[in-house]
Amino acid sequence: MTRKILVVTHGGRQEAVAGLREAVPALCAAGFEVVLHDHDLAAEMGTASFVLDEARSMLDGTELVMVLGGDGTILRAAEITHGTQVPLLGVNLGHVGFLAESEREKLTETVQRLADNDYVVEERGVLDVRTYLPGQSEPVHDWALNEATIEKAERTLMIEVAIEVDGRPLSSFGCDGVVMSTATGSTAHAFSAGGPVIWPDVDAKLLVPLSAHALFARPLVVGPGSMFAVEVATRSGAVGVLIADGRRRTPLPVGSRVEVRTGATPLRFARLNQAPFTDRLVSKFNLPVVGWRGLADEAADEVAAATRPYGSAAAADPSETTTTTGTTSTTGTTPQTSQTR
Repeated sequence: MTRKILVVTHGGRQEAVAGLREAVPALCAAGFEVVLHDHDLAAEMGTASFVLDEARSMLDGTELVMVLGGDGTILRAAEITHGTQVPLLGVNLGHVGFLAESEREKLTETVQRLADNDYVVEERGVLDVRTYLPGQSEPVHDWALNEATIEKAERTLMIEVAIEVDGRPLSSFGCDGVVMSTATGSTAHAFSAGGPVIWPDVDAKLLVPLSAHALFARPLVVGPGSMFAVEVATRSGAVGVLIADGRRRTPLPVGSRVEVRTGATPLRFARLNQAPFTDRLVSKFNLPVVGWRGLADEAADEVAAATRPYGSAAAADPSETTTTTGTTSTTGTTPQTSQTR
């Protein structure tokens, strides 16, 4: 039976086209039916093509959506697979590429791993976003993998907002905006705004004010059953805009209300690596770990056994642990099949 893969990339970037010209022949040689969203490139490579905005109709029988690009391209492809069981696999052609699972130089190895079914599927929690606009009875529905951000629409004016958690008022202040993110998005816009990094096995939502003019305007972390609500206060001299994952925009006039809950259907990612999330942070942010020696002897064995991803190889000899300096930087997170992030 032929295995089908949709490939999404940024056809206007030379490195993306170069990666595509390497990936498509390798996928075809491995027995995959490849479908591209770029018609010109599809014609050049002899594959079928699809319109990106109509890609969901192509998902029947599709095993996986491969994304060649950075986090922005992955978020674009997530709009195709959201609400389905088809996983995404990102090959990083950008800068940080926190959502990607593989790097450009490992493309051939990635294709072989897919051909061998040597991957697991991990679920990532998403946000359910409902916007209530003045004079409208029904909310505008949206969703986000990384974050839903309320920003001021005019650069020279602050927006006045009121913050609510679980139906109770918490605070109000003037600010440049408010970021509400998933654990996945805690390393994106929320991180840049001073929010904490949330580990992938913590099912939580995060709220981070942006340049708030207030004494109490600290990041908030709540559980999956809680709801954030942000209102554009009637006293606000400026209107706002809601931006979901940096892609979809909804104008917010004064009196608008945005409610953010945990989404019912997580997004699915194909994972090749089973390294701890800590290693991903070190690798992606190039963190300094010089001088780290780790625990010694029996203590190191106990910690390694308690934290080792399932399916990984046995720990190294403890005697080697006591003399090892530095750490190994990998790309990937511990796979989860039953928990959302």
